Amino acid sequence: MANYPQLIENLIEQLIKLPGIGRRSAERIVYHVLSTPDKDVVNLSESLRQVKENIKFCKICFNLAQSDICDICQDNRRNREALCIVEESKDVIALEKSRSFHGLYHVLGGAIAPLDGKAPDDLKIKELMERIKANNIKEVIIATDADTEGETTALYLTKLIKPFGVKLTRIGMGLPIGANVEYADCTTLSKALESRREI
Repeated sequence: MANYPQLIENLIEQLIKLPGIGRRSAERIVYHVLSTPDKDVVNLSESLRQVKENIKFCKICFNLAQSDICDICQDNRRNREALCIVEESKDVIALEKSRSFHGLYHVLGGAIAPLDGKAPDDLKIKELMERIKANNIKEVIIATDADTEGETTALYLTKLIKPFGVKLTRIGMGLPIGANVEYADCTTLSKALESRREI
């Protein structure tokens, strides 16, 4: 069996480390890179370098940012009395795409997951409590995932936030738009019933 030259094999091994990229996908990417104009490859490598060197975490909400404070925290048009708690920065992007929340965010940096060695002290919970104390927050929305870790985190946060007397809500969960009830699993149907609202 013929082997790739070592430089190609090295690139394939690096690409496989990326999430969702298997060996076949990595090989296709390598062939694409080899057939791409030099300037496009240089632009790609330069973009990767700039992201790694210049993207940091916002000092207020821990979202991804190009400066010390992210664009959302700097935006004076945002509702500063509403705070949405999410696990990761990608959750902020998903919520922003919905265009239905106009408040501020707080990124925990994960969820409580004892089996993975992630305890409450490993998350930005202390900073969250300081934000709620120091600012005029009137509503806190917990938007963690609907998995075991997300639910554990939501319960833990609920116990900590309740004493502040702010309005505390959890995002609704259940059937996605266009789903058929008959094909939904029991947990999803249970959550859908719990999250029902008056019409």
